[in-house]
Amino acid sequence: MKRFFTICLLVFLLLSACSASAESLSLEEMSAAQEAASWEETAAEMPDESAREEMIDRILSTAKELYDQAGGKAKRAHYSGDIYVCKNFTVHLFKSVKDDFRMAEYPDVDLVIPNNQKKADCAPYVYGVEWQDVPASEGNPFYAAAAFRYDDTLTKDENRQLAREFLMQVQRGDYFQMAANYYYGIGAHSMLFTADYNPETDTVLWADSNMKGKTVNGERYAYVQYDAEKEIDWFIDAFCRRKYGATIYRLREDIVFAQ
Repeated sequence: MKRFFTICLLVFLLLSACSASAESLSLEEMSAAQEAASWEETAAEMPDESAREEMIDRILSTAKELYDQAGGKAKRAHYSGDIYVCKNFTVHLFKSVKDDFRMAEYPDVDLVIPNNQKKADCAPYVYGVEWQDVPASEGNPFYAAAAFRYDDTLTKDENRQLAREFLMQVQRGDYFQMAANYYYGIGAHSMLFTADYNPETDTVLWADSNMKGKTVNGERYAYVQYDAEKEIDWFIDAFCRRKYGATIYRLREDIVFAQ
């Protein structure tokens, strides 16, 4: 009888251990399933980096197509509707691809690109240093990644150093707005960068229209540029002046494909 009870006790203990093991395994499986579900939910909320890169690729590809189509010939940039006016050109590039993209935070809002800030609202700086401040909730997918404004309380050399640090932040796909006095003209100019700042050559590459141009029968004609290259000191000489400046605009990280 004693042996019988001993055997029963052993069987009970073995069954309890198996049950505990099965319960433990079930909990582990449940935990793993919950973790997987949590990751899927997190991944769904994360921005699709490929969408942002594709948007930049398409914008630059369109710029290259227009550059190739121009074939080195000047294009009319005289009237408000001409896409070869500098700001019109960069806006056209954006509008040509924007419908396929959204911001993850505002998936139901169509993307827009702001106009240049009004002259009065640029004061005490001259017209052309910045865009209008349109909130993301109204469709603006850009943010000011960096800005330079000439500071009268600093020396010229100190301002130039700040301007240099500002331009060294340039990334591929950045839009650029400057008020400048440069070799080809004076005033506002819009463009976008086709590559990151290159520290080895101290240069930037960009695409634009109407930085260079000419007058034909009283009308302005512009040259399109793609992968144009200058040392950053060339730009610094242009916008590092009293009441002048520039702004780098960058696409938000949460660009996604439109559904």
